[in-house]
Amino acid sequence: MRPWLDALNRCVEADTPCVLVTLVGTEGSSPRETGAKMLVTPDSAHGTLGGGTVELVAQERGRELLAAGETAASEQEFTLSDETDQACGGRMRLLFEPFQPPALNIAVFGAGHVGRALVEVLAQIPCRIHWLDSRPEQFPEALPAQVRRHVPDDPASMVRELPAGTLLVAMTHSHDTDLAIITAALQRDDLPFIGTIGSGTKRGRFMHRLRDAGLGRAAEERLVCPVGLEGIGGKAPGHIAISLAAQLLQYAEAAAGD
Repeated sequence: MRPWLDALNRCVEADTPCVLVTLVGTEGSSPRETGAKMLVTPDSAHGTLGGGTVELVAQERGRELLAAGETAASEQEFTLSDETDQACGGRMRLLFEPFQPPALNIAVFGAGHVGRALVEVLAQIPCRIHWLDSRPEQFPEALPAQVRRHVPDDPASMVRELPAGTLLVAMTHSHDTDLAIITAALQRDDLPFIGTIGSGTKRGRFMHRLRDAGLGRAAEERLVCPVGLEGIGGKAPGHIAISLAAQLLQYAEAAAGD
């Protein structure tokens, strides 16, 4: 049984920040052998380094690293003495390895040809991709490691579940579904990019219906339609995906600089 490993897998799956603490060296007496591990999250710990004050201090140190957003590994040595209430007389050297969730979250609504091409491009950069479609058969069997697949009956209902700062693109098989997603997204003020694939005509129709819903001003200021960088032509899924991916990165960098 390795509870730290199960906990690490759960943290990675749920994008929960955590620190893996490993006993990498000992001198003299020690409550655990080299290689012992403990996983520390903001509100829990899994596995053990032998208990006692050193373990508690290691948990505190791990949470300090998480709170500071640290990503680099670091070591710290502890002497088992009266000061640590562990008078074994030995030494423990601990390695702290923080695992932070991806800073960039992108939601792709729609698993059609363009959606697939976009995910393939985005999978080459560090990010978390939330890929949503109500049709499970549309997804490929194998997904990149950073992709989380969602198959909701009502895709628009998932908008409220997205992390703050998510860049959102609606490109489903239904204009009505795209509109519902955009409507839900515009009701949030923490999504830096809200875009939908389509023409100027689609934008006009959406704007009319969004004004009727009382979201006209928000749509004028925030809705990106058509999506993609200007000056990049081509209607093939690959052309659109590359253009849109570059546009998303521009918005991500702008949001990070605010």
